[in-house]
Amino acid sequence: MMISGRHLALAVGVFLLLGGCAEQVSETPPFYVDLGRRGVSVDEASARTMISTYREKHGAPGLTLDPALTQVAEEQAREMAAAQSVDVSLAKGKAARQRLDASGYPKGPVVANVSAGYRRLAEAFSGWRDSPQHNANMLDKRMTRMGIATAYAPGSKYKVFWSLVLAGPEE
Repeated sequence: MMISGRHLALAVGVFLLLGGCAEQVSETPPFYVDLGRRGVSVDEASARTMISTYREKHGAPGLTLDPALTQVAEEQAREMAAAQSVDVSLAKGKAARQRLDASGYPKGPVVANVSAGYRRLAEAFSGWRDSPQHNANMLDKRMTRMGIATAYAPGSKYKVFWSLVLAGPEE
């Protein structure tokens, strides 16, 4: 059976028309998801990959996710969002090491990055990378574990509060 050019053109046209009816799936990569809305939080695995890759390119070991560090980061992010200020993380007894001590976490080196206003993981990472102190924390070769969290504050001018807690081996 031979298909004429006219029939072929019609078949292609129908195929293209029906193809346009198919549901378009466009998934945003986790590091570009807008966290400035209720019910959305940072993708920890993507954050670990992003930060670990950066560290490895600078001679530091990759990181593993640590649930205890994530819990401290979540607590810190929620408190900053409730206060609508990162300054609460600097208050006496609120530093990451003190929070970990209160939870019985093993002694060892700890650093933390906090920030507000970044709506995407890629933005927070870039902000930390471009800040000498935050960058030094991310590249600290003693660190081997991490926890990261965000908290949304709809009434705040910043909307999203970030906490990254990094820890090294037990001393």
